[in-house]
Amino acid sequence: MNIIDTAGLRETTDTIEAMGVARTWQAIERADALLLVVDARTGVTSADEAIVARLPRHLKPLTVFNKLDLAGEPPEAQSSNGAHIRLSAKTGEGIDVLRRALLALAGWQSGVENVFMARERQLGALARVAGALERAGGAMLHSELFAEELRLAQRELGAITGEFTAEDLLGEIFSRFCVGK
Repeated sequence: MNIIDTAGLRETTDTIEAMGVARTWQAIERADALLLVVDARTGVTSADEAIVARLPRHLKPLTVFNKLDLAGEPPEAQSSNGAHIRLSAKTGEGIDVLRRALLALAGWQSGVENVFMARERQLGALARVAGALERAGGAMLHSELFAEELRLAQRELGAITGEFTAEDLLGEIFSRFCVGK
């Protein structure tokens, strides 16, 4: 499971911040699950609702109401018309509920062995891997074509395993360092 903490999603005129927001939307497009973290005292705002309205159809957010220690509410998990968790990151109350919800989102089932769970995105990547390997088998006499098909297969496997790519490295650099004029 790869967890990505992204930049916030908001309108901005700042060029650098806009790049961070654009990268956040790119990460959302590739995500299998999304946590929408909101302040338990204010709840889901109209800005939060606007974000949810823009999400890809396959992505249903798990809303996490944080700061229960300030709101004076008990931790809980519900999934009536939308899954949500109530917790306090400061005190740790409800973190176990979130952990169980994340495991369920990942497809983990207690006591079930030999079960393979995959998302549609992962199955598509596996199909592309199979195609690239099949083409590589037909191109064994042409080393440059053979190598290219193996590279494509490896890239698709990396999309499933969360391999660290050159693009990820640039994102890491820009997220940790302030690049000035």
